[in-house]
Amino acid sequence: MDGWARVGTISEILPGEHRVVWDGDTPILVVNLEGDFYALLDQCTHEDYELSAGPVDADEGVVECVLHGARFDLRSGRALCGPAYLPVAKFPVEVVDGVIWTRDDR
Repeated sequence: MDGWARVGTISEILPGEHRVVWDGDTPILVVNLEGDFYALLDQCTHEDYELSAGPVDADEGVVECVLHGARFDLRSGRALCGPAYLPVAKFPVEVVDGVIWTRDDR
C-alpha cells in the first residue's frame, strides 16, 4: 500500500491494545476497539503532548491526555471535555490481508 504506514497485523494488536506508528513526521495512535481499528493524531489539541502516554478506555472508546486530563473519542477524534475543545485529527485505517495500514491524509 504505497503512501500508507504499516501498523502491524491484526493478531499483533488485540482488542483494547494500541500502537503508535509514524507517517513521515506525523505520529499516529492506532487503537483496536473490539476488532475495529481507529487512528488519531498522537497529539493533544490542548498542548503538544502524546495521547498514547495516557490511558485508553476501550469500553468507552476514549483516550485521556495525562498532562491535563482532556479526553477524546477514539472513533471521531472529538474532544469530550476541557481543557481541550478542538478535535484531534482522525486518519483512515485499512486492513488488507490481515495487515493494518494508516496514513496522514490531511
